[in-house]
Amino acid sequence: MAKRGGFPGGGMPGNMGNLMKQAQKMQRQMEEAAKELESKEITKSAGGGVVEVTVTGAKEITKIKIDPEAVDPEDVETLEDLIMAATNEALRAVDEMSQSSMSKYTGGFGF
Repeated sequence: MAKRGGFPGGGMPGNMGNLMKQAQKMQRQMEEAAKELESKEITKSAGGGVVEVTVTGAKEITKIKIDPEAVDPEDVETLEDLIMAATNEALRAVDEMSQSSMSKYTGGFGF
């Protein structure tokens, strides 16, 4: 009586082997894209450019630039809001860049 289940010879069929190779290739490409993304920097501004924040693809702040005109000791709250707005915008841009970069390899599956 013939054995049921499994693959003859205990190996993977050709299509499954190719699928595994493609998956490994896609994983390597995604890892390379992630490393490349981490090295990129994005700068965003708020308040018409009086505050600029630069972040890396790894979401680390590398630079904050504040125009001296934005510094008003009587209104520190506005300066804080501008810094927060520029930072959040830069982080959103990193997320968008990351999603765009990874979708090349995942075909939009959202891994």
